[in-house]
Formats: sequence, C-alpha cells, structure tokens
Amino acid sequence: MTAAEETTGEDMPWDEVVPEAARKLLVAAVAAFAERGYHATTTRDIAGRAGMSPAALYIHYKTKEELLHRISRIGHDRALAVLTAASERGGTPSERLAGAVSSFVRWHAGRHDTARVVQYELDALSDEHRTEIVGLRRRSDAVVREILRDGVETGEFDVPDVPGTTLAVLSLCIDVARWFNIRGHRTPEEVGELYADLVLRMVSARP
Repeated sequence: MTAAEETTGEDMPWDEVVPEAARKLLVAAVAAFAERGYHATTTRDIAGRAGMSPAALYIHYKTKEELLHRISRIGHDRALAVLTAASERGGTPSERLAGAVSSFVRWHAGRHDTARVVQYELDALSDEHRTEIVGLRRRSDAVVREILRDGVETGEFDVPDVPGTTLAVLSLCIDVARWFNIRGHRTPEEVGELYADLVLRMVSARP
C-alpha cells in the first residue's frame, strides 16, 4: 500500500490537513519516511514525490521535523481514537480487550506506512514534540491498562503484572506496522482477529 492509497478507505487520516498542497506534502513525506527512514529522506525527496519544488515545501512546513511532528500527532490521535472507541463499546473485559486489540491491530496493518513512521521515528522529533507524543502514548497505555484491571477485578484475567502486560499487549499490536505486507496472505481484519485471540490467551481470559 502506498501513502497515496492510505488516504482512502474508512480511516482517512489526512483529511484535516489543508490546503491541498500541504496535504500532498504530508502524504509524500509518509511514503518517503516509511521507505527510506526520516534521516535518509531530504526535503527535496519529499517535494519531488509531491510534484513540487523544494521551495514550495517551506511555504507549508518550516522544517522536515515539523512535517514528522504533524504526521506523528495526527497518527497518534487517530490510533488513540480507534483504541478508545473500541474499549468503550461495552461488554465484558474480555470482549472489550478483544475489540480494542483487534481494532488497534487493524489500524496498524491497514495504515502500516503511516503507523511505521508514527511508531518508529519518535527519536527524530524535537524534545518538545517528543514529550507531546509520549503523552499520547501514555493515554493509549491507560486505555489498555484499565481494561486489564477490570478483568483482574472480575476474575476473568489472570494478570499478576498489569503494567508489564499492558506494555506487552501494545508492543505486540504496534509491531504489526513493521512487518505487515498488503500483498501478503492475511488481511488486516484477519490479523486483528488473530492478535485478539492471542492476547486473550496471554491474559488467560475465561470463556
């Protein structure tokens, strides 16, 4: 899936970016960062992918890091919204955890280029921007931790270490962005279902 294809479908993460030129640059940056990495990508690379001159890029983004921050902020906001919505649908802790994991994994698989940049280029951000994004990650952590605690309290889950298990669950979900291939034999939905089942087994969820 290319960055351009990632702007289609049920989750269109760049719709809020205006004007169109700024959005095109953002989509081009996602493709370049995912393919080459942040540090190996130049502003000329990004502008060329967007069909613009390097000078045009600076009209919308002062620096390459500003582009990365915008991608990271939007991506983390969307991923958190997906996770939160799934956890708030109600049901037992097992149902909520399965729904949250399945949705979170589908997002990381279906938007794997964006997710790869969002999740693995954190160290390239400035101190200020990194602190902001870490705050969003902690909110995702809190969503999963709350479900696990609820499951422990009801007796559905056997989880001696809730913080450690929370980290394991989120790491498992996020890593999908690193290896998922849209041309592979599993769809994002299938991977989401598989990971939901694996996580329930991890926490010893009772039927």
